[in-house]
Amino acid sequence: MWLMTDRILIGVAWPYANGPMHLGTLAGCLLPADIFARYHRLRGDQVLMVSGSDEHGTPITIKAEKEGVSPQVIVDRYHKQHTESLKKLGIVFENFTRTSADFHKKIVQDVFVKLYEKGYVYPKKMEVFYCLTCKRFLPDRYVNGKCPQCGGNARGDQCDSCGKTMGLEELMDPRCSICGEPPEIREALHLFFKLSHFEKQLDDWLSKKDFWKPNVLNFSRNWIKEGLQDRAISRDLEWGIPIPLEGFTHQCIYVWFEAVIGYLSASQEWAYMRGEPDRWKEWWMDTAPAKQYYFLAKDNIPFHSIIWPAILMGYGNLQLPYNIPANEYLTLSGEQFSKSKGFGIWLPDILQRFNPDAIRYYLSINMPERHDTDWSWKDFIAKTNNELVNTYGNFVHRVLVFTHKNFAVIPPLGDLEARDTETLELIHTVVDTVASSIHQCHFKQGIKECMRLAQAGNKYFNDNAPWKLITDNPKRCQTVLHICVKILKALAILTTPYMPHQASQVWEMLGNDGPIEEYAWDEATKDVKRLRIPEPRVLFKKIEERSLGEDAKKEIFTHLDLRLAEITQVKKHPHSDNLYVLSIRLEKEKRDIVAGIKKWYSPDELVGKKTVVLANIAPAVIKGVTSHGMLIAAQGEKTCSILTGKGNPGDPIFIQTLDRKPQMSLEIKNVQKLKMTTDKKGYILYKKQRLQNKNGYIYTDKKIPGGSRII
Repeated sequence: MWLMTDRILIGVAWPYANGPMHLGTLAGCLLPADIFARYHRLRGDQVLMVSGSDEHGTPITIKAEKEGVSPQVIVDRYHKQHTESLKKLGIVFENFTRTSADFHKKIVQDVFVKLYEKGYVYPKKMEVFYCLTCKRFLPDRYVNGKCPQCGGNARGDQCDSCGKTMGLEELMDPRCSICGEPPEIREALHLFFKLSHFEKQLDDWLSKKDFWKPNVLNFSRNWIKEGLQDRAISRDLEWGIPIPLEGFTHQCIYVWFEAVIGYLSASQEWAYMRGEPDRWKEWWMDTAPAKQYYFLAKDNIPFHSIIWPAILMGYGNLQLPYNIPANEYLTLSGEQFSKSKGFGIWLPDILQRFNPDAIRYYLSINMPERHDTDWSWKDFIAKTNNELVNTYGNFVHRVLVFTHKNFAVIPPLGDLEARDTETLELIHTVVDTVASSIHQCHFKQGIKECMRLAQAGNKYFNDNAPWKLITDNPKRCQTVLHICVKILKALAILTTPYMPHQASQVWEMLGNDGPIEEYAWDEATKDVKRLRIPEPRVLFKKIEERSLGEDAKKEIFTHLDLRLAEITQVKKHPHSDNLYVLSIRLEKEKRDIVAGIKKWYSPDELVGKKTVVLANIAPAVIKGVTSHGMLIAAQGEKTCSILTGKGNPGDPIFIQTLDRKPQMSLEIKNVQKLKMTTDKKGYILYKKQRLQNKNGYIYTDKKIPGGSRII
């Protein structure tokens, strides 16, 4: 089928420690890597899977400054949370470490010094922002401004809205994110990695990678076609790995450079912790018969297909990546998950509510291997209930319950009929297909084959009707159940990479001793022994839609068209002393709405504000003026606050667990039934979940007591 390798190194993109991990990280790199690693361990290969928390960089220092704590407090918090989430999901690493570890620091500085000594790192002046008020140079994320292309919010050298990268002089209205004052541009001496030196060598290397995914190969080749530019690898930060070079000790090594070296440092740390300090060389030295795979999402492609190989080439005598099977994005309502924007479905939250294998299954069968795919709560429920419960779980349960009740042990195999032979041949075919699919990193196809075998098992069970055979033909009944158990045994092995928790349960319910991980892949096609069947347990439970809120058909919130709007003008209502007529902008659309907030806001306080409006409320005439929308605000005992958030006019607002399906027009009486409140931090809650848009959570413009109602 293929030539198996003895050693597989699996590098997984390092989750950033500035917040909880989201489902995008799981679908993009963690889950496919774990499927691949578990499969190769079952094949008997020597697997070294490494990663860790990425703990340096400006987002962490900014978060620490906002909370008034040290960066170490932030990364300790989220590294602990990362490891807990991984454990619950069943993601197994040989070493999951962290970039703030001393071991990593030592290896990074060693690589840096060697590249510097070879002339691949050199000093050069560059223009950077400098804040006169804070008296400091500002890294990219310490500068906010407007994008010259779309007018959206931009941070330093990249736009949050359209993704455009830009030079310092292109950023419109730049402001220091600490003090809010405009910075000036100054020259400063920094260190650069001579990436341009490796252009031809990288081009030659990529020419032999025709087996890569087209998106990865094309992305990488286009980078080279545009011409590789030397990249700065130093930053004016105190939090990070210090540059071990006289005259630059006040600077740190840029996070993009040191994070990829983490694959090497994590491998060496693993060997050191085992008491075999040279063992890492079996996966890394260029003379070792090993293959290196890197799992990541598409935004990380050039760092692994261009920059990391160039670093390895410069260092010398180390293996280059064999394959980089990068995934596309998992999205929610069409938007990319983002920690920096606070937009996502967070692993700690979803793991508290749902079976981890159900999550793994849905992401496996919906994996963004060739194009972006959307997380749909409705589809998640449907696939869990219809495929995991009704098809897979039902087959497991009915076979084991019937066998346990009538025989207590796995019955023997008797004479075979044609349909028996076809079913046994199908087991072998599916085992080979799943193996081939995983080996080629086609994980979606592999899990579909597993479900195909479960469906075939259900049909075989139904067609043979063992509940009749147990009386009419007991020997035939034994053969049918024996073959059904063979299907279950195969499924337990085949689904171990995908759903390790349930696979382990099925393995135990088949009467086997020892963890399933201690058995080999080819166990899937071996004969079953006459083992005692213990009392079966239910694998998966149905998810009730009300666990996400209410039945979607009755859930009025799904029909709301809540949007962020910009207030462009404020006029007094011609017939009321308590009302304003607000002119608002929703993307390209302009409207007038009537709002009763005159008591709490002056016109100057409102103009230019971004606020939340209900855009699909039926137009209403309020004291002679037609209001085409409704302002949403928080009402306390003594104050009132409009709601606001980051983003652009027209951005939709939603909660994570409900699909957004706005109706054309809503009646005010239906909207008034909704109960939304504020929490202690001023965020807006509906059924204990925060309202958000693609740029983060929605919150009150003014400080207001927690528990205040939304009107």
